[in-house]
Amino acid sequence: MDETNAANSREERRQLWGAPLMAESPMVREQFQSKAIRRRSANVNLQKSIQLLNDAVGTPPSKQRGLRTPGGASEQGSILRHSSYTPRNMSLSQMDMTTAHDTLGGASMMDDTMGMTSVTMQLSMTQDMTTTNVALLLNEEPGLAASKGLYGDFMQCFQSSPSEHQVFELIHKYEQVCSDQVMVLKKLITGMAPGQQQYQACEMLSLLEQEKHTWQLIHTLFKDRLETELEREVGQEKMQLDQLDKHRSEKDVIEELYEGDPSVRQVQLVIDWLEHCAAEDRSNGGNIQHFLDKAVSWENTLHRLQTKKPAMSGYERPLVDQLDPDAPIRQNRQLDDLDREDDNRLLQHLFACIRCGQLERAQKICVDAGQAWRAATLEGWRLYHDPNYTSLGPEGEVHPVEGNPYRDVWKSVCWALANEPKLHQYEKATYAALSGNLKALLPVCRTWSDYLWAYLKVMLDTRVEQELRISSVVFRPLAELPAEYLEARYHLEGIFQDIEVAPNDIVKRQASQWYCQLQKHVILGDVDGLLELMHSWTKDEKKSPPPQLIRFLAHFTLFLRSVGQITKEELSYGILEKYVEFLISDQQKNLIATYVATLPQESQVNWYARFLEDVQDKEDRQHCLALASESGLDIPRITKTVVENIRTRQMTGHVSAVDTEFDKATTEEDRQKIEAMDWLVFDSSQRAEALKQANAVMRAFIALSKQSAAREVMEKLPPDSIALVQRSWKLQTGEDELPSEDDNAVREFMCFRAYLDAVDSFNDWFQHFHHGKPPKPDIVPSSNFSERVAFEHRMKQYEAEVGRWKHNLAEHTKTAKDRMYNVLLFPEGWLIDLKESGDEGRVSQLQSLRTLCIPVLCFLLHTVLHNSQLYTQCLQLADIIAAEDRQLYKVFQKEQLQKLLRSLQESSVGLLNQNLDPLGYEML
Repeated sequence: MDETNAANSREERRQLWGAPLMAESPMVREQFQSKAIRRRSANVNLQKSIQLLNDAVGTPPSKQRGLRTPGGASEQGSILRHSSYTPRNMSLSQMDMTTAHDTLGGASMMDDTMGMTSVTMQLSMTQDMTTTNVALLLNEEPGLAASKGLYGDFMQCFQSSPSEHQVFELIHKYEQVCSDQVMVLKKLITGMAPGQQQYQACEMLSLLEQEKHTWQLIHTLFKDRLETELEREVGQEKMQLDQLDKHRSEKDVIEELYEGDPSVRQVQLVIDWLEHCAAEDRSNGGNIQHFLDKAVSWENTLHRLQTKKPAMSGYERPLVDQLDPDAPIRQNRQLDDLDREDDNRLLQHLFACIRCGQLERAQKICVDAGQAWRAATLEGWRLYHDPNYTSLGPEGEVHPVEGNPYRDVWKSVCWALANEPKLHQYEKATYAALSGNLKALLPVCRTWSDYLWAYLKVMLDTRVEQELRISSVVFRPLAELPAEYLEARYHLEGIFQDIEVAPNDIVKRQASQWYCQLQKHVILGDVDGLLELMHSWTKDEKKSPPPQLIRFLAHFTLFLRSVGQITKEELSYGILEKYVEFLISDQQKNLIATYVATLPQESQVNWYARFLEDVQDKEDRQHCLALASESGLDIPRITKTVVENIRTRQMTGHVSAVDTEFDKATTEEDRQKIEAMDWLVFDSSQRAEALKQANAVMRAFIALSKQSAAREVMEKLPPDSIALVQRSWKLQTGEDELPSEDDNAVREFMCFRAYLDAVDSFNDWFQHFHHGKPPKPDIVPSSNFSERVAFEHRMKQYEAEVGRWKHNLAEHTKTAKDRMYNVLLFPEGWLIDLKESGDEGRVSQLQSLRTLCIPVLCFLLHTVLHNSQLYTQCLQLADIIAAEDRQLYKVFQKEQLQKLLRSLQESSVGLLNQNLDPLGYEML
């Protein structure tokens, strides 16, 4: 076949049968091969000698894999307008990644064909991961540790392609990130000792390979669907014009079918994708070149016939005496056992090439094996096309004719061969794949992807054959196809239903797994069903998806949003919230803001506030706020929500009108509420909100008798906060008078300041009165002269210290008295708003605090005055409480008033002892 025919053949094959044109890479040089590979190659002859087969169908050795690596597919000469949608130039893959269990268990069809587990295949890779690196990763699960950077990599990709026109470039980046990580994991697994951790790493590898394949499928199908939607009207008109007065060959008919029917084209794209995935999984797989270095097929049988060597035992079956391709079936005799072993291995390898879309490679292997006739049997599917009907060459030369004019006859023969019971099952499957015989194709399929590929191949073959026979481009009676073939009517929904009830337990199990379910809905184009499925996974508490799958679901959801495919926004928000929840739990601080920004505004505030609640370090807080600002989040609302969430947590403590412990200790929970105020002081524009939140926290602390904690809250606000609030309001509105909400907050803050100052002054007075008085020196009985002199000196010092103590006590008394009166005589009433407030809850809290704090403060003031022997002022306190202008007596309970009266009675007794009347006046 010349170069033109070869190119055209590749075009037709890709168009009809979905076999990507794979360019073979050079063989791996011997010095880079592992010792295990070279040892197997050296022992081939020995193995063939000792493994004689006694039945007609042989099983290939389970550990003979070579190192041939197919490369990417070539696009040149493709007749598909959308052929560029098929994934190309993908990185190598060495394992069947349907599930980690099936990978390690050898359940895939490629494992049957190649016979070597994926972990063993890694021996051929260059060891660039040292023992030290592996040991470090083994401190935690290796697969998780090695893949932790994927979250950041995906965010970088997401941020690097923000435009809607870059969505498919973004999908390619996602795929490349997964490919790079797959290579890292494979090298990691190679350097690990077998065990549970290796299995965990293989699970992660399986998950990422499936994700990579799914991104490829998404890129392929969604791009075709979106462009088809845009070009539908123009494309139909152009096709109708092009069909006028045009001679059409079989190839032309199918080109028009692919152009005009998106469903057929998309089935072809899925087949291309499945074959690409299989080719990647096989890239470091089998190589049978070591027994294809002969020019004659069945050399052992030929040698026996030429030498007329007698049978070695009476139990050997008679051999064929002719060596034409049909001789074994026609004569019902066997080949030599070694030839049958090689033949069986060859047939399995040929079918593997067909499964990977490498038809030309399969034909080359046939020729190298001395079976050129078999390569010819794989050639008859090509569509007939004579280009000379439309044009000749530049100088009038005739173009070569393409394809098989008797393709219908060839297909009938292939169908018959696929049903021949005497043929090997892989030989039957090879012809079944080319003729649409599903019954003969399924027995060699081992995985969900194998089954899907088989069904789609048959579905497409049936559709193509139907179109050819309807078009009547062949002016002769066509060979009849079996009724089973003609009656087959497959559709995508029915195909997936059949796969889900397949007799193969592995296939049924894989059909219910995450990525197979995702791929199913992507192929069906069921976006609503896909969103419902993904959302149900994120809400399943019993079987939550692994983190890497949650990452995929979130980014896939964002892709669907970017291409306008989401109709149920609430489901997409649930999926994104699940990923945000994981990032928060995993402390991915640099990533959270980016994905929170994809949620509705209210959810943005709630989720980012939830994250910030647990950020304690000041630098981390500033960094997280900077990230939120870059992502366009509403920082004022978020920081407000953070403080509200923290301060509304259930406080430990008991509110009592008469509490024996005046200032309780600050707990760790209280400390969190205090530190939360830092969120509102980073930005000076939030100072008014900071005042309101500080007031709310102080109300709770004061109610629980935690005065020190309330003081710490107040100190969190800069001293100029009130002035800054007033100045900011004037700059915004030009008015001096604050709005009612801010004005009430400022007044409440000043009330708390006055109260806390009063409490602090009482604490100072109490400390000085009870613990600051100097002790009186004791005289020693029967002391001598020198001891009495020393005692008199100590007494003078004591009297001097007592004098200073009394002076300081007077100062403390005056300060405490003045500050307590500042609360009791606060203008217009302590904790009473001057402007109407719409917050009934806050007003109720303020009233409760008045009832709680004012009586206690009056008792404290009476204690200070009474102990300072200021009995007259004690009775004056009663006048202030009873005054109608302030009506402080209304905040006292009956028991409290009775206690107050008893205290005043004691003060009156003190006055009587000073020769004054009970009210403090001089007695006449």
